[in-house]
Amino acid sequence: MSSQTCWRLVTVLLAAALGTATASAQAPPLLGEQAARALASELSGETAKRNLEQITRYHRMRGSRQFRLAADFIVAQLRSYGLQDAKVEEFPADGTQWYGTQRARPAWDAEFAELWEMQRRNGALAPVSRLASFDAMPVTLAQDSESAEVTSELVDVGQGTSEADYSGKEVRGKLVLAAAQPGPVAELAVARHGAAGILSYAQNQRTAWWGDDDTLVRWGHLETFAPHKTFALMVSLKQARMLQRRLAAGESILLRASVKAGQHAGAYSIVTATIPGADPIRGRDEIVFSCHLDHQRPGANDNASGCMTILEIARTYSKLIAEMRLPRPSRTLRFIWPPEIEGTTTYLNARPEVTRRIKAAIHLDMVGGGPDTKAVFHVTRGPASLPSFVNDVAASIGAFVNEQTMEFAASGVAKYPLIAPEGGREPLQAALVDFSSGSDHQVYTEGSFGIPAVYLNDWPDRNIHTNRDTPAMIDPTKLLRAGFVAASTGWVLANLDAGDAQAVFGVIRAQSFERTAVVARRQMVAGAAASIARFHLWHERTLLDSMSRFFEPPVEVRNRADQLVAQLEGLVGDGGARVQPSGQVALVFSRQPEPKGPLSVFGYDYLADKYGADRAAKLQINSVRALWGDGSYAYEVLNLVDGRRTVLEIADMVSAIYGPVPLSAVLEYLRALEEIGMLRERGTQ
Repeated sequence: MSSQTCWRLVTVLLAAALGTATASAQAPPLLGEQAARALASELSGETAKRNLEQITRYHRMRGSRQFRLAADFIVAQLRSYGLQDAKVEEFPADGTQWYGTQRARPAWDAEFAELWEMQRRNGALAPVSRLASFDAMPVTLAQDSESAEVTSELVDVGQGTSEADYSGKEVRGKLVLAAAQPGPVAELAVARHGAAGILSYAQNQRTAWWGDDDTLVRWGHLETFAPHKTFALMVSLKQARMLQRRLAAGESILLRASVKAGQHAGAYSIVTATIPGADPIRGRDEIVFSCHLDHQRPGANDNASGCMTILEIARTYSKLIAEMRLPRPSRTLRFIWPPEIEGTTTYLNARPEVTRRIKAAIHLDMVGGGPDTKAVFHVTRGPASLPSFVNDVAASIGAFVNEQTMEFAASGVAKYPLIAPEGGREPLQAALVDFSSGSDHQVYTEGSFGIPAVYLNDWPDRNIHTNRDTPAMIDPTKLLRAGFVAASTGWVLANLDAGDAQAVFGVIRAQSFERTAVVARRQMVAGAAASIARFHLWHERTLLDSMSRFFEPPVEVRNRADQLVAQLEGLVGDGGARVQPSGQVALVFSRQPEPKGPLSVFGYDYLADKYGADRAAKLQINSVRALWGDGSYAYEVLNLVDGRRTVLEIADMVSAIYGPVPLSAVLEYLRALEEIGMLRERGTQ
């Protein structure tokens, strides 16, 4: 295909897709006017923010007393909203219990932490100034710190993660000042060189605004399962620079650290509630609204915003149904508030009877950032290995909200302005994007569960994981709009049947053309037009087939789907005959039924544990750079293992998703998974 022809194709396809979107701008896709009006009028950004202000008072660490207080608050609110089955389910977490690929981390509670500079006066120690206080700012204490009472000198060790950082320095029994996260620093400073504790000014979550505010204190983490327990206190970049200047001038700095905290046997407390479906058959199916409740205080956007938005969705649904403004949905709606990733992995493994009923998940993680956060809202698709029309439904509703809110911002008039009285009036401008990892949605969509999931999220956010992620940064209008996208998507999915097949096909078709335009551009860049075309046709065909997860499409819709795939083939090519593999790239692997879940969960890495951290870090798959997308090569390679595909086929598909990957990297990774018992070799095809 010539470049001129390709760009003409891109232009035609985009024009067709945009034309379709514009034509539907005055009607919410698949939702219907009655439901759209009801949701838009009842959802309240202010109510969501008032609830958010409540739970940001809690330091919501996994298994902690304050996490349980936040969970109990949500249950009380749910019951007051009419969801009488709301409850906290508890699952043991003591460091020895397993839930699929998740080794349950012990609970962690913190009571007190302070850091003081001290001076000797008349032979006695006296406090000079307080540098950190857990009571005033909980983020100053790194997660998984242990109790300690230490008075010692401070030593600057730079990054603190290489032996060179300690050359010529005596740190035994002293406190070290380090730029890196406490976890990797502890491996050298504490375990090898005998330091008494850590001060860290790690600048995690770097964005374009990193360093602009040097007074921010950022969240730190120690390794949960590290053999040497210690503590770490977090200081701002400004504080660190001041300390470094004094140390460089030859001054001795004496500090006293007091910490009361530690791990203990506990439980993952997971809030669940449902609105039962009305249909005797489809009511057994569930649409899940997901978030993550755990975070350091205040953690307003991350992730009180997602938690309280789904609480507001639950309130809205319940009230509209009770007032008969909406009928009870056909399928059951479930709401879940777990600890991030580890709680979702735990729940899906511990409640297989629920997991089997879930048709789709809608995950909200950071959805309320106001203008000062610089946040960009995303409606994010599931992984390319799991094509589903569910993502097209969410994207079409996101596009509708973009159009309506832009129309209102530009003219002051729109059918669905979706503004909160106490919130902003800017357009939403949601980015409708491909899969990116980093939250609980990746558990649902992982190959052992295979549940389609939509991910609503803000990124970047310049306040993430800092003391400045406060309720003042949250925009009620943003909460309302995120709630509308999520609630509308959930309502559509909860009520779909075969009578909606034509409308669903129309939504798929419009976005299929948009994806085809992207594929045409990638064929020019990657130099692998055939494999990209093959994957694209497989993806679109599988996505069309995904309707059968919810209903059996009528014959006329199946015929239209076949015609669409043929049309796409005419645009990008059929990919030709695949090269017949031989040797080890012809091997086929199947996944063992257990354990279920992603290999890298929160605070624990299954592959690193079972295969060895050093060996896992050296796997080629970790160093492959993507041409597009977030480059989750390892995640997608495992997802694509199905007992039929060869190593070559998996490599081709992942190359089409992210850009070329060496066959050797894919084979090496699959062999590593086989060694730890995740996969079984089935021979050659």
